[in-house]
Amino acid sequence: MTHDHDLVLRPTAAQTEAALHPPAGRTGGDLVVESLAALGATTVFGLPGQHALAVFDALRRSGLRHVGLRVENNAGFAADAYGRVTGEAAPLLLSTGPGALTALAALQEARAASAPVLAIGSQVPAAGLGGGRRGYLHELPDQAASFRGVVKSVHTARTPSQIPSAIAEAWTSALTVPHGPVWVEIPQDVLEAETSLPVVTGGDTFPEELPPRPELTAVAADLLTRAERPAVIAGGGVVRADASKKLRQLAERLQAPVVTTFGGKGAFPWTHPLSLQSWLEDRHTTDFLEDADVLLVVGSGLGELSSNYHTFAPRGRVIQIEADLGKLESNHPALGIHADARLALQALLETVEEPRTDPTAPERVRGVLDKVRARIAAQELTLEQDVLAAVRAALPRNAPSFWDMTV
Repeated sequence: MTHDHDLVLRPTAAQTEAALHPPAGRTGGDLVVESLAALGATTVFGLPGQHALAVFDALRRSGLRHVGLRVENNAGFAADAYGRVTGEAAPLLLSTGPGALTALAALQEARAASAPVLAIGSQVPAAGLGGGRRGYLHELPDQAASFRGVVKSVHTARTPSQIPSAIAEAWTSALTVPHGPVWVEIPQDVLEAETSLPVVTGGDTFPEELPPRPELTAVAADLLTRAERPAVIAGGGVVRADASKKLRQLAERLQAPVVTTFGGKGAFPWTHPLSLQSWLEDRHTTDFLEDADVLLVVGSGLGELSSNYHTFAPRGRVIQIEADLGKLESNHPALGIHADARLALQALLETVEEPRTDPTAPERVRGVLDKVRARIAAQELTLEQDVLAAVRAALPRNAPSFWDMTV
């Protein structure tokens, strides 16, 4: 079988001519910017520092839009939000040492939320790599080690010719499920060195797909078809996989109430008759989910918050679809399906053919939501509700907002 991306495209005469006679005055920084543009980036975030000036000089010569912020962690949070909204890898440009390390908190947030952020940081000159103590400004014994426990993957380019491939590999990693932040670092002298390499024009990457195993979706479909009280927990994986329409189709076919996790808001219509909305820290919701004879969990690891601080104890069968292998069955025994949410939901839609009728499902959903509203109304939360209402009023009607999970 021949795949489109297996074909080697012959350059046109104009491309060959351009490759043989690249513009003068380009540097490794230009290769960074050209690589991002070739991969489809249109907007980059970040702020310059001494070691990264070659990248920002190249940025001025490019057509990319630069969103500058005053502090690196805020630039990281902005890139995180951009990645969540667009589904694209969001480039984040940083300088060496303190500049890079200041973005760590934002990258940790992006990792927890599976947001595709492509962080590119400068490094001390190549002679200072490898743990030597050369006395370079902002030198760290091992800068990449500070990121390995936070990001999905770490990439280093030690020569100009390595830059396009390192960035392409990182881009692919960021957009392969589960999505997440990645780290690329390039020494200052490599960024500043003039290059005669051709302008980077080819940037196609193919993030790996993660289809479900068919024997597992067959069992899942059988369980859901025979369920009397099915329910669904939809996590952020549904949103990132752009699978909300498939989830809605399956929920309506099963007449299964759906609750979204906090990171999964948007995975299911908020006002749908089957929507339990997102009250996962409410015991009424937890009780309802525990009573399901088959619970389908899509794109969630059922972590601390999604399981109501680990008080959630399902009594029925759990089916968990999760792209992050480390989260599969990590908190509850389940029929674990390691897969992208969109591909797994499509497989279930193709297998669960007979629509289920349950006229009581919307009524049971309304009953839970009424109990939740009554509990909230009994508390003095006017100040908190006014803050939320003020933020919503200040934003454009359809503007998404992202909130930290703790107090």
